[in-house]
Amino acid sequence: MALDEYEIEPFTHNGFTHAVYHRGSGPCVLVAPEIPGITPTMAAFADKVVAAGMSVAVASLFGTPGKPSSPGRAIRVIARACVSREFHVLAKQDSSPATDWLRALARDLHARHGGPGVGFVGMCFTGGFGLAMLLDNTVIAPVLSQPSLPFGIGDARKRSSGLSESELAAVAEKVQAGCPVLGFRYDQDPLVPPQRFEALRGALGPNFVGEDIPADSKQQHSVLTEHLVPGALATTIDFLARRLEIAPD
Repeated sequence: MALDEYEIEPFTHNGFTHAVYHRGSGPCVLVAPEIPGITPTMAAFADKVVAAGMSVAVASLFGTPGKPSSPGRAIRVIARACVSREFHVLAKQDSSPATDWLRALARDLHARHGGPGVGFVGMCFTGGFGLAMLLDNTVIAPVLSQPSLPFGIGDARKRSSGLSESELAAVAEKVQAGCPVLGFRYDQDPLVPPQRFEALRGALGPNFVGEDIPADSKQQHSVLTEHLVPGALATTIDFLARRLEIAPD
């Protein structure tokens, strides 16, 4: 099984507890999976992070770890996540409580693993969380893969970062001072409207490196897992390694 080599530890903060799947040594990359959870392809991505000389911690925020993705399973998991008080799927300017839990976990991982900071990779439901993670100085390498929240119902939500105006201003200041943000979306993906990346480019400036990947269909969504783009994977691993100061082989 893909997760056999991972240590599993619970982490609790502010009343929320989730299992964290941990592997490797060196500066850490925290991964917040997409719906429906820690699938085999998600674990394969985490393995690539470890192979590049970093440790990885994968937060199990929803779903059953180890099970493959399927349309039926995804629908069931997203239905539960949408009513959870940890995720704000429609709020235009209100970061999800899950990001507070993730920031606390990032601080714990940094204390344990050292290095200049922590990397963060969010996907789909958690894709935009990398911005809220920058509200803590611990996170220095955020990757936003197909950021889908808030759901793009109406132009304001399509352009929304999921942060309040004051939060976005604080994040923009950090990014413009030299903390780059990496982002990916398929150009036909209805879950990640083009307005979202356009707004981020305007708010964050050239240090937001958002890539619109040509797609063959509207069904392509999961850039780093189910619908893997090898070039995006290589860019992500290189970005994380450089920011976390991992010496090349």
